[in-house]
Amino acid sequence: MRIARFDGGKIGVVDGDSIVDVTAVCGIDPAEWPAVGPLRLIRDFAALRPAIEAALPTAPRHALADVRLETPVPWPNKVIAYPVNYHAHGREMQANYRATNQGFFLKPSSAVSGPNDPVELPSVPGREVHHESELGIVIGKEVRGLKREDWREAVFGYACLLDMVVRGREERVFRKAYDTFCPVGPWIVTADEVPDPANLDMKLWVGDELRQSANTRDLVLDIPGMIETASAVMTLYPGDIIATGTPEGVGPVVDGDVIRIVIDQVGEMNVPVVQGNRGMTEVFAQPYVPPIIKQN
Repeated sequence: MRIARFDGGKIGVVDGDSIVDVTAVCGIDPAEWPAVGPLRLIRDFAALRPAIEAALPTAPRHALADVRLETPVPWPNKVIAYPVNYHAHGREMQANYRATNQGFFLKPSSAVSGPNDPVELPSVPGREVHHESELGIVIGKEVRGLKREDWREAVFGYACLLDMVVRGREERVFRKAYDTFCPVGPWIVTADEVPDPANLDMKLWVGDELRQSANTRDLVLDIPGMIETASAVMTLYPGDIIATGTPEGVGPVVDGDVIRIVIDQVGEMNVPVVQGNRGMTEVFAQPYVPPIIKQN
């Protein structure tokens, strides 16, 4: 099942070129603040699924092209991201560590945006903002200390994710924390529809230029390992998102670009890029030291 959020917080099931409005069946108030209804839906999905499926033939249906899709998890407790999780990306960025010996970092939930929300570039002259294509893993139940062999019981589903970053040597979280720096969508594909997430092709274009192309089988720390590692440190909650790390080919985006990410069996996002007029801080007053020169 493809679970989407649309038109101001409504919940829908994507069915081909249509989206079926199941907001009422899910017991969600689109005007609720904070928007944690999707977290309850994820937590209670097993119990709600029969009612959702029963409602599909008669619930209001709209053409997918006529609605505005929003991020399916607008208020995750946390976004857990694994740096340098492809060897080729580590080589291009001259990183001598990998996710297996570095661990993870957290992105703020305020950075999460949707497939139709533009990435707003901060006004940081002399700095580049880079795209990083990633698979997003959406956690489906509260777990702590989960063993790798039990990883599937924690997963609700998968989504496309972009981990945007101001390139530099400063604190990683600081450079990745801007609003709109974590587009997630266009929906969540439930785990039962992705039988082998360890073999998913992922591609990213900027305009017509193919920048990134990889398969999740090339991950250094695999999906079971990521879930085991994260849950060893902290409790994972329904709606938490794990970003699996990006492959080689990261690069800059500028005002007017469109970032297209496609993940096999998961979906596609086409995210516009706009230049903002805020976000400057003294931390970015200095140029790259030393310059970052990507390696082949």
